[in-house]
Formats: sequence, structure tokens, C-alpha cells
Amino acid sequence: MAGSQVAGSAVDPTLERLADCLTRDGCRDALAAAADELEARFRTGESVVTLVRLRAEFVDTVLIHLWQTHLGPLAAELALVAVGGYGRGELHPHSDVDVTVLVPGAPDEATAQAIAGFLTSLWDAGLEIGHSVRSIDQCEDEAREDLTVATTLMEARLLTGPGTLFDAMQAAIAPDRIWPPDQFFAEKRKEQIARHHRYDDTAYKLEPNVKGSPGGLRDIQIIGWVAKRYFGVATFAELVDHGFLTPGQLTRLDEGRAFLWRVRFGLHILTGRREDRLLFDHQVNLARLMGYEDATYTLAVEQLMQRYYRTVMDLSRLNEMLLQLFEEAILMNPDAEPERLNARFEVRNGFLRTVSDRVFADDPSALLELFLLLQQNPAIRGVSAYTVGLIKRNLHLIDEEFRQNPRNHRLFLAILRAPAGVTHELRRMNLYGVLGLYIPAFGRIVGRMQYDLFHAYTVDEHTLFVVSNLRRFALPRFDDEFPDLSRIMQSLEKPEIAYLSGLFHDIAKGRGGDHSELGAVDAEAFCLEHGLSTYDARTVAWLVRHHLALSTTAQKKDIGDPDVINEFARLVGDQRHLDYLYILTVADVRGTNPKLWNSWKETLFRDLYSLTSRALRRGLENPIDRDQLIAETQQDAMRILEAGGTAAAKIERVWKLFNEDYFLRHKSEEIAWHTAWLAGADTASTSGLVTIRRQVDGDGVEAVLYTPRTHRTFAHTTALLDELGMTIVDARISPLDNGYSLDTYVFIERDKANRIDEARLDKIRVALDRVLKMTDEAVAPVTRRTPRQVRMFPTKTSVDFSDDAPRGKTVMELVALDRPGLLGKVGQVFIDCGIDIDTAKILTIGERAEDVFYLSDEAGRPLDEAAKQRLRDSLIESMG
Repeated sequence: MAGSQVAGSAVDPTLERLADCLTRDGCRDALAAAADELEARFRTGESVVTLVRLRAEFVDTVLIHLWQTHLGPLAAELALVAVGGYGRGELHPHSDVDVTVLVPGAPDEATAQAIAGFLTSLWDAGLEIGHSVRSIDQCEDEAREDLTVATTLMEARLLTGPGTLFDAMQAAIAPDRIWPPDQFFAEKRKEQIARHHRYDDTAYKLEPNVKGSPGGLRDIQIIGWVAKRYFGVATFAELVDHGFLTPGQLTRLDEGRAFLWRVRFGLHILTGRREDRLLFDHQVNLARLMGYEDATYTLAVEQLMQRYYRTVMDLSRLNEMLLQLFEEAILMNPDAEPERLNARFEVRNGFLRTVSDRVFADDPSALLELFLLLQQNPAIRGVSAYTVGLIKRNLHLIDEEFRQNPRNHRLFLAILRAPAGVTHELRRMNLYGVLGLYIPAFGRIVGRMQYDLFHAYTVDEHTLFVVSNLRRFALPRFDDEFPDLSRIMQSLEKPEIAYLSGLFHDIAKGRGGDHSELGAVDAEAFCLEHGLSTYDARTVAWLVRHHLALSTTAQKKDIGDPDVINEFARLVGDQRHLDYLYILTVADVRGTNPKLWNSWKETLFRDLYSLTSRALRRGLENPIDRDQLIAETQQDAMRILEAGGTAAAKIERVWKLFNEDYFLRHKSEEIAWHTAWLAGADTASTSGLVTIRRQVDGDGVEAVLYTPRTHRTFAHTTALLDELGMTIVDARISPLDNGYSLDTYVFIERDKANRIDEARLDKIRVALDRVLKMTDEAVAPVTRRTPRQVRMFPTKTSVDFSDDAPRGKTVMELVALDRPGLLGKVGQVFIDCGIDIDTAKILTIGERAEDVFYLSDEAGRPLDEAAKQRLRDSLIESMG
């Protein structure tokens, strides 16, 4: 917010000396010298508020100098006006410099040429200029038609020229002429809602926009615009005089803006351009530039980003409160009669408010009761701005005595058990600062980021997304999204156990140690304090302790192996624990990163759940064995084949090629597909065969290659699919008894915008046909580039081995940067080292690939220590 005074020259001594040296040809050098001076001061910690003002003042001096140089006598007739952010007197190193030239009427040719020369000189000086030339009437007409123009002109500041012309422009766009306060406020509110939607209504993305994201600089500016339109004020301090801000809120607003300015100023310095996105590319260097240092458990960049997220959370709260105050003042009836809810709360103009400013002081439990009332009265639009401010001023009441109060325990559990509004009110509790004080461990994760690509949100935001996902399973109107999960969730007697496990599953992040174990201790203590039974408290603690178990088992182990299922069933113990763990796992993965969830994961998790349920029904003392599972799978596959008309003799001929492992590792439907295909094909083909189809129960593609065992097509196939833009999620190599192998791959589109139609399938099929003809050729390189974000994370390659004695295989886990062509390189190393692949479980976690391979030597034996070391060395060298 700024006034409309005529600009003067820079008063800072150093910049004043630079201004004194201005010449027509030296403006670029002077601006560069001024930029260097301001950058040096930034690095020494000088107030960024001072720096942005000084840059604006120095640019004022340059513009006035060039204006007088080019306009000469005409300068007395025209007004040069700073608008937008420049009009507020705020310029960052590479901010646009927006100006309007006010003319009394249509400029003649000489005037137009002089203005053009002036504007050209600004570009020549290295300034990024936005400009317009308007008469007073044009200003009024364009501002009336376009709110953006009106807003820009509202922030106008006269640099030089007739004050009467400037005052006429101000009068032409005044609220009594265009955009009265009620219309202006309503449209600005719509603008903010639309802008927030563009950023997914969250300030907690890992690459936020310091200007446009919720809680960012634009949210501060909208407060200033509305205040200026309604009150005519030029500074936020004046809102204190009007009773719209307390001195404490003004301090928070000024400090929050100063921090965001410092972030933005630093971004401009680091990038050498206008940059408002806090990209991974810049975060580490910006943290260093701003003086943060790595600590024992927290990186410097994580400290910076936690400060950022906590700042924008506070600014979001202020934005909400102030805009609501404006709404009450501008749009609502100030004399509306309140509707009393109880002795502490009432509803006025649709908003919940306390009946006096003593309510929280007299009854601190009202700080929780407020959220329960909002759940019980869904017609209430929200919390009044007056009450939001009152909450903030009374947060100190949430102390240890408050946390141990049985009434507050009952209120919190009532909020969790409410039939509606659970997620909404938990988010509101977090925004207002209540949740982090009521659960101090939660307060420590507020704004905590994890510097990787796997976690798309801060820990607190992710946690609330997990609870939100659990709530969707509980609400019948969302049954179509995940029918099985909805059925399970809605059958649970105590859904609050799921919500509590969701709240606590990541609550110990950033403390050091195993966050699952530490969080389980916190969760059990909290549940017991809140009156849950010992059994329920231990269930919540068990879920927190093992919240990664189902996901890890499904994605890293062979769930076709009965031993894996029996081991997981023993961990789970009973159907109740399995049900809770299944819904928590899906809610967790879907709440971690929107890009992570896909039909393949959905299928894996569902299959593990179903197989484990089956094992539990049989009883842990009576686990299913290999022979029985094979027999049942064959029976199911046979029924499918007979129904499809495949002759029994052909089925028998094909099945003679398959070993026991094949029948364990494939579903009956897959076996039927493979069998019908091979039964009608020439299995004596020397080059091999290929077939593909869309997944039956997913949105990916399945491909099967029947090739001579000596061809070792894994490296070529994975490289080719990578080049085609596919992400491989599973690969299985099944040796057959005729010297061939049946290689099955499951893959999905990397770009979800691509449609897998018949043309796409034909392209993949033709490419895979080429693989069949490859033998000893080197693997073709994948030409796509490593994504920008991935390049920012150095991932050390590690190779670890274990033995799968029952299957006679060596299990290798590879952790490496998820670069293009990774699997092709791995496959080439396997060829060079004489390694046979049995199964590959492909898992990408953000920027890291965590792939698991079941391997043997060429004789089918587990790898000895020498072979393991040779393979490890070769892989690490190839990843270098």
C-alpha cells in the first residue's frame, strides 16, 4: 500500500552518489551498480523492507532523469505515473517496472515520438517495462471494464508531471464512479478463490509460488486493495485505527510480508530474473544465502521451508480473518439479530461467534467446543473474524492442564466421531493453531517438509490428507471411488481408530530414529489419556508402528509366494487389524503424492489384502502350502480355458512347459491368457513370440515375450519401453522346460494424459517384435532427459543382497537415482556378469528407484559372495 505523493530522488547516500552520475548513456551501468550494492546489503542481512524501497526510489530517479531528457518541455504537460507494485514503492531486483503516461488528450505525432523514445530508453537501460499511455477518460473506461486495470491504477504514484492530471485520474476511478466497495470486494474474493484453486487450495506444495500460492504475497496485497477501496487507507497501520487490525496482528502481517519479500528478493538474486517459484533447483542455495545451516536432524533447506510454511499458514489465517471483517462491514447487516446456540456461542450473519470476549478466558474448553458446534450446525458459514482473532489471543490457554482435562478429551473424541465435518474441522483447527497445541507432537510437524520428490506436501498437510482420504471411505456418497475400501471402512465399529492412526502415523518425523516406533509410543499414550480401552489404544499404536508394512510387502516382495503371505498374516494376526491396515495404507499412499497412486498399486494392495484374508480364514496354525495353492490356481485357470474353448490336450501340452514357480507367481486369469495364446502359436519359433493387452483390472499394459532363454531380453525390453514413455512396474522371467522363457511385463504410461488405444498398442507390439530379433547388441540408450526435479537430488547408489533359501534365489535390492534407461543399464550389467533374472519388483519413490531383483547364476544357483561383489561393483560403476 502506498500514497500518491510525487517521487523524490534516492536519499540513501551510496545510491544518491550513483544517481548523481546518471547520464543518458550511463543509466544501464548505474542500475547495475545499484543492483550490486543492494545485493551486497542483502547478503549482509540488511532489512529487505529497506532494500525494496531503495530499489524503487533509485528506479524513480532513473525514470525521471530519462523522462526529462526525452520529453523536454512536453514533460510539464504529461504525467509519468508508477502503477502496480512499483506504484506501491516495492521493487525486487528483477520486478517489472509498470508505468502509465497520463495525457490530457490524444497525443500529437511529436509527443508520441517523444514518449516512444523514452520507453525505448528504459529498455536500453535494462529495465523490464510494462507501460500504457492513457487519457483520463481512457483510464476510467478501461478500469470500469477490467478490474485488473482498476486495481493497478488504484496503486498509482505520481513520479513527475502535473498533479492536477494525476488527481483527475484518481477521481475518475474513485469508488463513487466505478467499482464501489461491495462490487470490488466480491470480485476480489472471487479472484482469490480462483487463484487458490490453481494451486490446489494448498500453500504446502513442495515447490510453492511465493507470490500466488495461498498465504503468499498476493493474499497480503488483496487485503491492501480492499482496505484502500473501502477506507481509502494507504498503509496497513491505518487499519489499526479503524479497528480492523490489532497491533499484534499488524506486527505479524509486517513480519510475514518481510519474510516473503526476503525469499523473493533472494530468488531474484539467485536466478538473475523475475522468479516467484520456490523450485527445488533454488531451495538449497536460497537457504544458504539466507543464513540457514544443517542441524543434527534437520537440513538447512528444511528449516527454511518450515519457516516459509508456518509463515504462510499465519498469513492465510490473517487473510481469512480480515476478508471476513471486510465482508461483514461491506456486505452484511451490522444490526442483524444473533441466534443464540448456548451460553457461549451465537450465530450472526451466518458466522459463529462468541457472545463476549471473555468466553475462552472463562471456559477454555470452548476452544474445542467451537469446532464441534460447527460440525453439528452445517448451515454455519464459518467462524467470525472477531472470534478468529479471539482464538489467536487465547491459544496460551491450551497448556498441559488443558490437555489433561477429561472434558477436553471428550470434546476432541466427539469431533473425531462426528458424522460430518471431521476433516474440515481438523484442518480449521490446524489453521487456527489449536491442533498443534492440543497435540504438541503434531505442532512439531506443522510446516515440516521432507526434501525429496516422494512427499508432495508438508508432514502436517499430508497427515490431514490421509485423514481426509479415510473420511471419504466412510461416507456413502463416495462409494463409487473405492467400493471395497468403502465397504470395509463403513463396517468398522470404531472408525476413530483409523482417524487416530492417520493423525499419528507420521507424527514423529524429523526427530531422528524410527518415526514409526516413536509415533506408536505417542499414539498409545494419547489414546489411553483420552479414555480409549487398552486394546483400542494398542491397536492404534500397532497401526502406527506397522503403517508401512502392507505397502512394503506388496511392492517389494513376491506375494505369489505362500511363505510371504503366511509371514504377513502372522504379522497382522487377525482380520480386524488387516482391515484397519489396508484402509490406512491406501489413504496414506494416496495422500503422499497425487502422482504415486495408480491402478497397479491398487491391484497389488487389493491382492495382498485378499490373499492375507484367505490365510487368516484358514487359521495361522493351518497355513496354505505350495501344492494346494498350485492345484487351486490350476483348477481356476482350467475352468476359464474350457469356457473359452481351448482343448484339454493343448492345455496339457502348454502346461508341461511350466514349472511350479510359474503357477505360484501368476493369477489363474493370467495363466489362462498365456496358455490360450501359446496353445495357438508356433512355440518352436527360433526368434520367439510376443503378445500384449490392456490390463484386465487396471489402466496399464501387460506384455508377454516367449523367447529362447539365451536371448536375455530384459535389458532391451526395459530400455525400449522406457524410450516409449512407459513406466515398468513389474517384470517376471519364467524359465520353461524347452529352453525358452516366458517374460511378463506390466507397465503404465508415464504421462497420464496419453491414452492407451489400439494405435498405441500396435506401436508397442511392433517395438517388442524388434526385441525378439536382438541377441548380443548393446542396449540402445534412452534419449529422454532426466527430469529437472530429479536432477536436484543426489542419490547414492547402494546394492544389498539377501538369500531366499526356499526358492534358491538371491534377492538384490538396488537403490539409485531414477534416471532414464536405468533398468536397461541394470539388465546389461546382468548380461555382462552372467546373471539370470527371475523376478523384478520395480518401485519408484520420488527421485529414488528402489528395485528388488530375484537372481541366480547361469546354473540356476544363488550367487556366491564373489559373484555378489562383482555384481555390486559393476552396478555402482555403471550408475556413476
